[in-house]
Amino acid sequence: KRAGISLGSHKREMVYSRLARRLRSLQLSDFGSYLELLEADDRSDEWEYFTNALTTNLTSFFREAHHFPLLAEHAKKVGRPYSVWCAAASTGEEPYSIAITLAEALGDRAGTVLATDIDTQVLAKARAGVYTSEQVARLSQERLKRFFLKGTGARAGAVKVKPDLASTISFEPLNLLAPDWGIREKFDAIFCRNVMIY
Repeated sequence: KRAGISLGSHKREMVYSRLARRLRSLQLSDFGSYLELLEADDRSDEWEYFTNALTTNLTSFFREAHHFPLLAEHAKKVGRPYSVWCAAASTGEEPYSIAITLAEALGDRAGTVLATDIDTQVLAKARAGVYTSEQVARLSQERLKRFFLKGTGARAGAVKVKPDLASTISFEPLNLLAPDWGIREKFDAIFCRNVMIY
């Protein structure tokens, strides 16, 4: 009701294990007490923790790669700065893949990406733009050199998205069930497959 996440009876164990962590953190002994805590204050910060616990954040760079050449082709046809909304940004791999595609297709006039998610914890990771070598292993060396900085010292083995690419993306929290999203701009494309899955 609050977040639109599909939770059938087959997800009972998943919900149990994810919420059990919150109960331990709050030193609550049962789920009834946790439910009472949530229902006592509709604006409690705990609702954010509750929602974050129930989101699934499976993603990777250029996941379902056949979408990105289609995006590049469409962006070239538009012939002006291109605007994309990534409706479930997760930890950032998809919006960064979109931004890379636009930069490669359009150069300096690439455009912008609005990246939203209901999970505030994954948005913080996305904004940071830091990834392990395993997370970027499928990217070409050319893309790694062009769009990422290589970590040194304590950050060895990690990469960080370069500021010029990161500046084309705006990461914002958004619950798609909210009555007003606050979005007034128009988009040339919307990526929402991650929303539809869950």
